[in-house]
Amino acid sequence: MKNIPLSRHFSGTYIEAKHKFQEAATRCGAWLQTHVLPGYQGKFGESLSIDVAYLGKRGASKLMIVSSGTHGPEGFCGSGCQVAALSDADLTERLERSGTGMLMIHALNPYGFSHLQRTNQDNVDLNRNHVDFESRLPDNPSYQELDRLLLPENWPPTPADDRALDAYVATHGADGYKKALMSGQHSVPDGIYFGGSFPTWNNDILRAVLRQHASNATHLGWIDVHSGLGPWGHGEKIYGGRNITEELALTRLWWGADVFSPYEEQSKAPEASGTVLSTVYAECPVATAAVVGLEFGTLPEPEMIYRLRASHWLLKHPDASTELRSEIKEALREAFYCDDNGWRGMVWGQTRVTMLQALVGLSRI
Repeated sequence: MKNIPLSRHFSGTYIEAKHKFQEAATRCGAWLQTHVLPGYQGKFGESLSIDVAYLGKRGASKLMIVSSGTHGPEGFCGSGCQVAALSDADLTERLERSGTGMLMIHALNPYGFSHLQRTNQDNVDLNRNHVDFESRLPDNPSYQELDRLLLPENWPPTPADDRALDAYVATHGADGYKKALMSGQHSVPDGIYFGGSFPTWNNDILRAVLRQHASNATHLGWIDVHSGLGPWGHGEKIYGGRNITEELALTRLWWGADVFSPYEEQSKAPEASGTVLSTVYAECPVATAAVVGLEFGTLPEPEMIYRLRASHWLLKHPDASTELRSEIKEALREAFYCDDNGWRGMVWGQTRVTMLQALVGLSRI
Protein backbone atom coordinates (compact mmCIF):
# COMPACT_ATOMS: atom_id res chain seq x y z
CA MET A 1 0.00 0.00 0.00
CA LYS A 2 2.90 2.35 0.70
CA ASN A 3 3.80 2.55 -3.00
CA ILE A 4 0.30 3.36 -4.21
CA PRO A 5 0.04 7.05 -5.26
CA LEU A 6 -2.33 9.06 -3.11
CA SER A 7 -4.42 9.97 -6.16
CA ARG A 8 -5.46 6.32 -6.46
CA HIS A 9 -7.64 6.71 -3.38
CA PHE A 10 -9.65 9.55 -4.93
CA SER A 11 -12.29 9.12 -7.61
CA GLY A 12 -13.79 10.89 -10.59
CA THR A 13 -17.37 9.66 -10.15
CA TYR A 14 -19.65 8.54 -7.34
CA ILE A 15 -19.78 4.94 -8.55
CA GLU A 16 -15.98 4.76 -8.64
CA ALA A 17 -15.79 6.20 -5.12
CA LYS A 18 -18.37 3.74 -3.85
CA HIS A 19 -16.48 0.75 -5.24
CA LYS A 20 -13.14 1.98 -3.89
CA PHE A 21 -14.63 2.49 -0.44
CA GLN A 22 -16.21 -0.96 -0.37
CA GLU A 23 -13.01 -2.60 -1.62
CA ALA A 24 -10.82 -0.77 0.90
CA ALA A 25 -13.16 -1.67 3.75
CA THR A 26 -13.17 -5.33 2.72
CA ARG A 27 -9.36 -5.45 2.39
CA CYS A 28 -8.76 -4.20 5.92
CA GLY A 29 -11.38 -6.50 7.45
CA ALA A 30 -13.98 -3.85 8.28
CA TRP A 31 -17.61 -4.78 8.81
CA LEU A 32 -19.48 -3.35 5.80
CA GLN A 33 -23.12 -2.36 5.47
CA THR A 34 -25.04 -0.79 2.57
CA HIS A 35 -28.23 1.30 2.78
CA VAL A 36 -29.77 1.66 -0.69
CA LEU A 37 -31.74 4.80 -1.58
CA PRO A 38 -35.06 3.49 -2.95
CA GLY A 39 -36.62 4.86 -6.11
CA TYR A 40 -33.58 6.66 -7.51
CA GLN A 41 -30.64 5.89 -9.75
CA GLY A 42 -27.30 7.57 -10.24
CA LYS A 43 -26.05 9.45 -13.28
CA PHE A 44 -24.93 6.19 -14.93
CA GLY A 45 -27.90 4.11 -13.80
CA GLU A 46 -26.13 2.82 -10.70
CA SER A 47 -27.82 2.14 -7.38
CA LEU A 48 -27.30 4.84 -4.80
CA SER A 49 -26.41 4.08 -1.22
CA ILE A 50 -24.96 5.24 2.05
CA ASP A 51 -22.21 2.74 2.84
CA VAL A 52 -20.97 2.13 6.36
CA ALA A 53 -17.70 0.50 7.46
CA TYR A 54 -16.86 -0.35 11.07
CA LEU A 55 -13.28 -1.13 12.00
CA GLY A 56 -11.80 -1.99 15.39
CA LYS A 57 -13.41 -3.27 18.52
CA ARG A 58 -17.14 -3.82 18.06
CA GLY A 59 -19.24 -2.15 20.70
CA ALA A 60 -16.27 -0.07 21.82
CA SER A 61 -17.02 2.55 24.45
CA LYS A 62 -14.71 4.94 22.59
CA LEU A 63 -15.56 5.64 18.97
CA MET A 64 -14.21 7.79 16.14
CA ILE A 65 -16.63 8.66 13.32
CA VAL A 66 -15.59 9.98 9.90
CA SER A 67 -18.37 10.96 7.49
CA SER A 68 -18.34 12.22 3.90
CA GLY A 69 -20.55 13.58 1.15
CA THR A 70 -23.03 15.60 3.20
CA HIS A 71 -23.22 18.02 0.30
CA GLY A 72 -23.06 15.78 -2.76
CA PRO A 73 -19.86 16.62 -4.67
CA GLU A 74 -18.05 17.17 -1.38
CA GLY A 75 -17.92 13.39 -1.48
CA PHE A 76 -15.00 13.48 -3.92
CA CYS A 77 -12.88 14.98 -1.17
CA GLY A 78 -14.24 13.06 1.82
CA SER A 79 -14.41 9.68 0.09
CA GLY A 80 -10.77 9.94 -0.98
CA CYS A 81 -9.77 10.58 2.62
CA GLN A 82 -11.85 7.66 3.89
CA VAL A 83 -10.35 5.26 1.33
CA ALA A 84 -6.85 6.52 2.17
CA ALA A 85 -7.52 5.97 5.88
CA LEU A 86 -8.78 2.42 5.35
CA SER A 87 -5.66 1.75 3.25
CA ASP A 88 -3.27 3.20 5.86
CA ALA A 89 -1.75 0.28 7.78
CA ASP A 90 -0.11 2.50 10.39
CA LEU A 91 -3.38 4.30 11.12
CA THR A 92 -5.44 1.12 11.38
CA GLU A 93 -2.80 -0.51 13.62
CA ARG A 94 -2.93 2.49 15.95
CA LEU A 95 -6.69 2.11 16.02
CA GLU A 96 -6.45 -1.57 16.95
CA ARG A 97 -3.93 -0.91 19.72
CA SER A 98 -6.06 1.85 21.20
CA GLY A 99 -9.15 -0.34 21.57
CA THR A 100 -11.15 2.38 19.83
CA GLY A 101 -13.78 1.69 17.22
CA MET A 102 -13.90 3.60 13.93
CA LEU A 103 -17.15 4.19 12.06
CA MET A 104 -16.88 5.36 8.45
CA ILE A 105 -20.08 6.76 6.91
CA HIS A 106 -19.58 7.11 3.15
CA ALA A 107 -21.66 9.39 0.90
CA LEU A 108 -24.37 10.72 3.19
CA ASN A 109 -25.91 12.27 0.06
CA PRO A 110 -25.36 9.69 -2.70
CA TYR A 111 -27.86 11.32 -5.07
CA GLY A 112 -26.11 14.67 -4.97
CA PHE A 113 -22.71 12.98 -5.19
CA SER A 114 -23.65 11.10 -8.35
CA HIS A 115 -25.68 13.86 -10.04
CA LEU A 116 -23.29 16.70 -9.09
CA GLN A 117 -25.83 18.51 -6.93
CA ARG A 118 -25.12 19.94 -3.49
CA THR A 119 -28.58 19.07 -2.17
CA ASN A 120 -30.19 15.63 -2.00
CA GLN A 121 -32.97 14.02 -4.02
CA ASP A 122 -35.50 16.37 -2.34
CA ASN A 123 -33.36 19.49 -2.91
CA VAL A 124 -32.67 19.45 0.83
CA ASP A 125 -29.44 20.69 2.35
CA LEU A 126 -28.69 17.87 4.79
CA ASN A 127 -26.78 20.24 7.06
CA ARG A 128 -30.04 22.14 7.67
CA ASN A 129 -32.39 19.12 7.89
CA HIS A 130 -31.63 17.68 11.33
CA VAL A 131 -34.07 19.84 13.27
CA ASP A 132 -37.12 18.99 15.37
CA PHE A 133 -39.90 19.04 12.78
CA GLU A 134 -42.54 18.73 15.50
CA SER A 135 -41.54 22.15 16.84
CA ARG A 136 -41.50 25.52 15.15
CA LEU A 137 -38.91 25.50 12.40
CA PRO A 138 -36.06 28.02 12.35
CA ASP A 139 -37.21 31.22 10.67
CA ASN A 140 -35.27 33.09 7.99
CA PRO A 141 -37.67 35.63 6.45
CA SER A 142 -34.81 37.49 4.76
CA TYR A 143 -34.25 34.60 2.36
CA GLN A 144 -37.58 34.98 0.56
CA GLU A 145 -36.62 38.44 -0.68
CA LEU A 146 -33.16 37.24 -1.60
CA ASP A 147 -34.28 34.16 -3.56
CA ARG A 148 -35.47 36.05 -6.65
CA LEU A 149 -32.20 38.00 -6.72
CA LEU A 150 -30.03 34.90 -6.42
CA LEU A 151 -31.95 32.91 -9.02
CA PRO A 152 -33.10 35.24 -11.83
CA GLU A 153 -35.20 34.09 -14.74
CA ASN A 154 -32.23 33.57 -17.07
CA TRP A 155 -28.68 32.29 -16.63
CA PRO A 156 -26.13 33.73 -16.61
CA PRO A 157 -27.50 36.79 -14.78
CA THR A 158 -27.81 40.02 -16.73
CA PRO A 159 -26.00 43.21 -15.65
CA ALA A 160 -29.33 44.40 -14.27
CA ASP A 161 -29.64 41.20 -12.21
CA ASP A 162 -26.14 41.76 -10.83
CA ARG A 163 -26.92 45.34 -9.90
CA ALA A 164 -30.08 44.28 -8.05
CA LEU A 165 -28.13 41.74 -5.97
CA ASP A 166 -25.35 44.26 -5.34
CA ALA A 167 -27.95 46.71 -4.08
CA TYR A 168 -29.26 44.13 -1.61
CA VAL A 169 -25.75 43.53 -0.29
CA ALA A 170 -25.12 47.26 -0.01
CA THR A 171 -28.34 47.70 1.97
CA HIS A 172 -27.97 44.74 4.30
CA GLY A 173 -24.19 44.50 4.49
CA ALA A 174 -21.98 41.56 3.58
CA ASP A 175 -22.66 39.80 6.89
CA GLY A 176 -26.42 40.29 6.58
CA TYR A 177 -26.33 38.92 3.04
CA LYS A 178 -24.29 35.89 4.07
CA LYS A 179 -26.54 35.13 7.03
CA ALA A 180 -29.70 35.38 4.93
CA LEU A 181 -28.17 33.14 2.28
CA MET A 182 -26.33 30.48 4.30
CA SER A 183 -28.04 30.05 7.65
CA GLY A 184 -30.76 27.89 6.08
CA GLN A 185 -34.44 28.30 5.24
CA HIS A 186 -37.59 26.16 5.29
CA SER A 187 -39.93 28.30 3.18
CA VAL A 188 -38.71 28.04 -0.45
CA PRO A 189 -38.47 24.36 -1.48
CA ASP A 190 -36.65 25.05 -4.75
CA GLY A 191 -34.35 27.61 -3.18
CA ILE A 192 -30.80 27.48 -1.84
CA TYR A 193 -29.94 26.03 1.61
CA PHE A 194 -33.46 24.57 1.92
CA GLY A 195 -33.71 22.60 5.17
CA GLY A 196 -36.75 20.57 4.15
CA SER A 197 -40.28 20.09 5.47
CA PHE A 198 -39.66 16.67 6.98
CA PRO A 199 -36.72 14.43 7.94
CA THR A 200 -35.19 13.09 4.73
CA TRP A 201 -34.30 9.47 4.00
CA ASN A 202 -30.67 10.45 4.55
CA ASN A 203 -31.54 11.82 7.98
CA ASP A 204 -33.37 8.62 8.92
CA ILE A 205 -30.50 6.38 7.78
CA LEU A 206 -27.87 8.41 9.62
CA ARG A 207 -29.83 8.19 12.84
CA ALA A 208 -30.32 4.45 12.41
CA VAL A 209 -26.57 3.99 11.83
CA LEU A 210 -25.74 5.96 14.97
CA ARG A 211 -28.24 4.00 17.04
CA GLN A 212 -26.77 0.73 15.77
CA HIS A 213 -23.10 1.52 16.17
CA ALA A 214 -22.70 4.45 18.55
CA SER A 215 -25.61 4.60 20.99
CA ASN A 216 -23.60 2.86 23.73
CA ALA A 217 -20.42 4.89 23.26
CA THR A 218 -19.36 6.82 26.34
CA HIS A 219 -16.91 8.99 24.39
CA LEU A 220 -16.73 9.78 20.70
CA GLY A 221 -15.06 12.10 18.24
CA TRP A 222 -16.77 12.88 14.93
CA ILE A 223 -15.09 14.40 11.87
CA ASP A 224 -17.45 15.41 9.05
CA VAL A 225 -15.38 16.16 5.92
CA HIS A 226 -16.52 19.10 3.75
CA SER A 227 -15.10 21.20 0.94
CA GLY A 228 -15.78 24.48 -0.83
CA LEU A 229 -15.10 27.24 1.69
CA GLY A 230 -11.84 28.87 2.67
CA PRO A 231 -8.31 29.18 1.26
CA TRP A 232 -7.20 26.62 -1.33
CA GLY A 233 -6.26 23.34 0.35
CA HIS A 234 -6.62 24.62 3.91
CA GLY A 235 -8.72 22.53 6.27
CA GLU A 236 -10.63 24.74 8.66
CA LYS A 237 -11.78 22.89 11.77
CA ILE A 238 -15.29 24.14 12.51
CA TYR A 239 -16.86 23.34 15.85
CA GLY A 240 -20.09 21.47 15.22
CA GLY A 241 -21.39 21.05 18.75
CA ARG A 242 -23.64 22.93 21.12
CA ASN A 243 -22.97 26.39 22.50
CA ILE A 244 -21.65 24.96 25.76
CA THR A 245 -18.31 26.19 27.03
CA GLU A 246 -17.13 22.84 28.37
CA GLU A 247 -17.91 21.00 25.13
CA LEU A 248 -16.09 23.56 23.00
CA ALA A 249 -13.13 23.38 25.41
CA LEU A 250 -12.94 19.58 25.02
CA THR A 251 -13.02 19.91 21.23
CA ARG A 252 -10.14 22.41 21.34
CA LEU A 253 -8.24 20.19 23.77
CA TRP A 254 -8.30 17.41 21.17
CA TRP A 255 -7.91 19.39 17.95
CA GLY A 256 -6.25 22.64 18.97
CA ALA A 257 -6.96 26.31 19.52
CA ASP A 258 -7.61 26.71 15.78
CA VAL A 259 -11.00 24.99 16.10
CA PHE A 260 -13.20 27.89 15.05
CA SER A 261 -16.67 28.28 16.49
CA PRO A 262 -19.63 29.78 14.61
CA TYR A 263 -20.89 30.96 18.00
CA GLU A 264 -17.82 33.18 18.24
CA GLU A 265 -18.17 34.34 14.60
CA GLN A 266 -14.71 33.00 13.75
CA SER A 267 -15.59 30.53 11.04
CA LYS A 268 -16.11 30.85 7.30
CA ALA A 269 -19.32 28.89 7.88
CA PRO A 270 -22.21 30.72 9.59
CA GLU A 271 -24.15 29.38 12.54
CA ALA A 272 -26.88 27.06 11.23
CA SER A 273 -29.61 24.87 12.68
CA GLY A 274 -30.10 21.22 11.83
CA THR A 275 -26.54 20.11 11.08
CA VAL A 276 -25.58 16.48 10.54
CA LEU A 277 -23.28 16.59 13.56
CA SER A 278 -26.11 17.70 15.85
CA THR A 279 -27.69 14.23 15.63
CA VAL A 280 -25.08 12.94 18.07
CA TYR A 281 -26.93 14.46 21.00
CA ALA A 282 -30.23 12.70 20.30
CA GLU A 283 -28.87 9.36 19.11
CA CYS A 284 -25.84 9.00 21.43
CA PRO A 285 -27.25 10.45 24.64
CA VAL A 286 -24.71 8.93 27.04
CA ALA A 287 -21.65 9.98 25.06
CA THR A 288 -19.27 12.81 25.78
CA ALA A 289 -18.77 14.07 22.24
CA ALA A 290 -16.26 16.26 20.42
CA VAL A 291 -17.42 17.06 16.88
CA VAL A 292 -15.92 19.07 14.03
CA GLY A 293 -16.61 19.82 10.42
CA LEU A 294 -13.34 19.75 8.47
CA GLU A 295 -13.81 22.25 5.63
CA PHE A 296 -11.27 22.31 2.78
CA GLY A 297 -10.98 25.41 0.64
CA THR A 298 -11.21 25.36 -3.15
CA LEU A 299 -12.28 28.57 -4.93
CA PRO A 300 -12.71 32.16 -3.72
CA GLU A 301 -16.04 32.47 -1.92
CA PRO A 302 -17.78 34.78 -4.48
CA GLU A 303 -17.01 32.30 -7.28
CA MET A 304 -18.18 29.40 -5.12
CA ILE A 305 -21.50 31.11 -4.41
CA TYR A 306 -21.95 31.99 -8.09
CA ARG A 307 -21.55 28.35 -9.10
CA LEU A 308 -23.88 27.24 -6.35
CA ARG A 309 -26.51 29.70 -7.59
CA ALA A 310 -26.14 28.30 -11.11
CA SER A 311 -26.68 24.75 -9.85
CA HIS A 312 -29.90 25.73 -8.09
CA TRP A 313 -31.04 27.69 -11.13
CA LEU A 314 -30.99 24.38 -13.03
CA LEU A 315 -33.50 22.91 -10.57
CA LYS A 316 -35.93 25.69 -11.44
CA HIS A 317 -35.25 25.32 -15.17
CA PRO A 318 -35.31 21.64 -16.19
CA ASP A 319 -35.66 22.77 -19.80
CA ALA A 320 -32.13 24.25 -19.82
CA SER A 321 -30.00 23.16 -22.77
CA THR A 322 -27.82 20.08 -22.44
CA GLU A 323 -24.75 22.20 -23.06
CA LEU A 324 -25.57 24.69 -20.30
CA ARG A 325 -26.55 21.91 -17.90
CA SER A 326 -23.24 20.08 -18.42
CA GLU A 327 -21.26 23.32 -18.07
CA ILE A 328 -22.94 24.23 -14.77
CA LYS A 329 -22.60 20.77 -13.26
CA GLU A 330 -18.93 20.43 -14.17
CA ALA A 331 -18.28 23.88 -12.72
CA LEU A 332 -19.95 22.80 -9.47
CA ARG A 333 -17.80 19.66 -9.33
CA GLU A 334 -14.68 21.81 -9.66
CA ALA A 335 -15.99 24.08 -6.91
CA PHE A 336 -15.96 21.18 -4.44
CA TYR A 337 -13.05 19.09 -5.71
CA CYS A 338 -9.69 20.25 -7.05
CA ASP A 339 -8.29 17.62 -9.41
CA ASP A 340 -4.76 18.45 -8.34
CA ASN A 341 -2.17 16.27 -6.59
CA GLY A 342 -1.01 19.12 -4.36
CA TRP A 343 -4.56 19.78 -3.17
CA ARG A 344 -5.25 16.09 -2.58
CA GLY A 345 -2.03 15.81 -0.59
CA MET A 346 -2.97 18.77 1.59
CA VAL A 347 -6.47 17.38 2.13
CA TRP A 348 -5.39 13.89 3.12
CA GLY A 349 -2.45 15.07 5.23
CA GLN A 350 -4.65 17.34 7.33
CA THR A 351 -7.43 14.76 7.60
CA ARG A 352 -4.96 12.12 8.79
CA VAL A 353 -3.61 14.45 11.47
CA THR A 354 -7.15 15.26 12.58
CA MET A 355 -7.94 11.55 12.86
CA LEU A 356 -4.75 10.90 14.86
CA GLN A 357 -5.63 13.76 17.19
CA ALA A 358 -9.04 12.19 17.76
CA LEU A 359 -7.42 8.84 18.58
CA VAL A 360 -5.06 10.49 21.05
CA GLY A 361 -7.91 12.43 22.64
CA LEU A 362 -10.02 9.29 23.02
CA SER A 363 -7.11 7.21 24.37
CA ARG A 364 -6.43 9.73 27.14
CA ILE A 365 -9.94 9.55 28.59
